[in-house]
Amino acid sequence: MWLAPEQDPRTSGIDPVGEKETLWEYLCRYRMTLVLKCEGLDAEQLARRSVVPSTLSLLGLVRHLANVEHHWFTRVLSGTRDPGPFERPGLEDVDFDEAVGTDECVAEAWSAWHAAVEAADERMVHEDLDREVPFDGGTVEVRDVVIHMVEEYARHMGHADLLRECVDGRIGL
Repeated sequence: MWLAPEQDPRTSGIDPVGEKETLWEYLCRYRMTLVLKCEGLDAEQLARRSVVPSTLSLLGLVRHLANVEHHWFTRVLSGTRDPGPFERPGLEDVDFDEAVGTDECVAEAWSAWHAAVEAADERMVHEDLDREVPFDGGTVEVRDVVIHMVEEYARHMGHADLLRECVDGRIGL
């Protein structure tokens, strides 16, 4: 086990009621898993790449998920064009490519991720899952956005498991 069950912050004791609360509880647990998988590592370890030629790293995942949180919960749901914290025109994978092993890069990544998560949390308090918003020439329901985010984190936490094991051999949920 990664942690003893009584020490695991993902075990909140909250029994969500309803679709919105249940989906949000899953998303929050995956977010906490990201934090746990990165916990205790220094900047170099967080930036360590998986295998050549991949630029995948735990630090890159933090940066990528900051962009994804911003994209879906700020840009799509509020209809803004604001770029994500690690987006630059013409550069596709800045979130991964520029994830370097410095304390400054790590601090910037976590700051951006926390800001994006807090903005999403604040927005979702007032959202209706049935609300439709313009997206990609059509519309998307808020529900679909939240489900997509659960899927996004679930996929990347599989990557995080493997990345962490490569760094220090630690495994578990």
